[in-house]
Amino acid sequence: MVAQALMLDKYQRNTEDKENLVFSDHKFGFERTNNPQTFTFSDRDIHSKNLKVWVEEYGCSSSIGDSETIRGLLKGGGYRLGKNEAEGALNIIVTCSVKDTTEHKMLHRIGELMKTGKPLIVAGCLPKANRDLVETKFPLASLLGPQSLNRTIDVVRKTAVGQKIITLEDSNTNKIQLPRVRLNPIIGIIEIASGCVSLCTFCQTKLAKGQLQSHRIGDITRRLKSDVEDGCKEIWLTSTDNGCYGRDIGSDLVDLLESCITIHGDFKIRIGMMNPMFLPALSKKLMKTLSSDNNLFKFLHIPAQSGSDSILRKMKRGHTSKVFVDAVKELRSKIPEITIATDVIVGFPTETDEDFLETIRVVKETEPDIINISKYSARPGTTAAKSKKIGSEIIKQRTKKMHNLANEIGLKRNTNWLKWEGAIIVDSHDTQGLQGRNYAYKPVHIGRYENKTVTLGDKINVRIEGVTSHILTGSIVSTS
Repeated sequence: MVAQALMLDKYQRNTEDKENLVFSDHKFGFERTNNPQTFTFSDRDIHSKNLKVWVEEYGCSSSIGDSETIRGLLKGGGYRLGKNEAEGALNIIVTCSVKDTTEHKMLHRIGELMKTGKPLIVAGCLPKANRDLVETKFPLASLLGPQSLNRTIDVVRKTAVGQKIITLEDSNTNKIQLPRVRLNPIIGIIEIASGCVSLCTFCQTKLAKGQLQSHRIGDITRRLKSDVEDGCKEIWLTSTDNGCYGRDIGSDLVDLLESCITIHGDFKIRIGMMNPMFLPALSKKLMKTLSSDNNLFKFLHIPAQSGSDSILRKMKRGHTSKVFVDAVKELRSKIPEITIATDVIVGFPTETDEDFLETIRVVKETEPDIINISKYSARPGTTAAKSKKIGSEIIKQRTKKMHNLANEIGLKRNTNWLKWEGAIIVDSHDTQGLQGRNYAYKPVHIGRYENKTVTLGDKINVRIEGVTSHILTGSIVSTS
């Protein structure tokens, strides 16, 4: 499903490194000024692009990538980027609409931005999936769809002078070739495709992203090579569903990975979410590539959603519980330390106690390292939204049981890493310490440290001394 998928990654804003952000293969510094920002624009301000724009983003790695592209287009168009919300004379919010709780947060935040009186552009999935809702609540906001980013400059220019612009139509522009300003200079986000081929009855993302449109392998590898040359140490291959990549262009995910790993450099690739229904066709080639190449994180995100075949049919997921279980067992037999993430929806319409117990059984049998748990929420425009909901108290009780099980399994899996020593790539740091990822994409936190030379992108050797259900903790053994 969906975008929440990679909320587990909590993409970091590393403010200390903004001077090194990358824009379309060149370095740019952020301008600094002590002049107070005004929000009344003259024609000269607009045409000379003196105003600063604040961009904020929510949701999955694709949404983060879209916000980076918006920043890149603004930079290329001569606009300045605000370092914080207060600096922005015009605001852009890249939204997510995956769950109703997420939608409520988006609407609340849009309302806050509207109250500033500054021009606002609502971008991302929400306006595309539910335009009427956004327009009804915020009639003055401009709207920019996730497949319309090539129109960013035109929308900004017109919105800044008081026009309301709606640009939600899909474009044929290849996103990979658009510039970007990275939020984290060592992470390159490459959207390998938009849309999917699934028909999930609960998912609103399909309404926003549409049918599968895969990018060509050559375009992706050129982008990857450029990102690595610019200093990226982690490359995220992302899409609505990586499992169906290439089906519209006579290729597949493994073909893409085999081309990507030919690129020389010191980096690792994280494979984004892929639905279980595509694993049987890919599993042998995928496991061979995953197990043999050190440039791939030993990590897969495979959303089961339910362990009940009856519920899976009603969800139109295209797989059975056995397909998921067999795939995880086969992966673990070849790569025992692989990190498996999954998603589970609790309380889908008609889910009985027996259905829920089947999900518990599947989770216990497969022991995913990470379990993203969602209470079912009806999304407007989806087939499942027409079905009668299960009582909130029942969903609450089931969700609590699933959370307890997820924490128990997470702790058990992480305990296997105690006393491990090895390299991690530092991908975030702050006053509390630093965090990196090991070869299985396990997050490793190092507390306060004295070695001030360690910075983003460094590879350091660590020893794991403690674990929780979500993270490994340790100390630095040596630095490169």
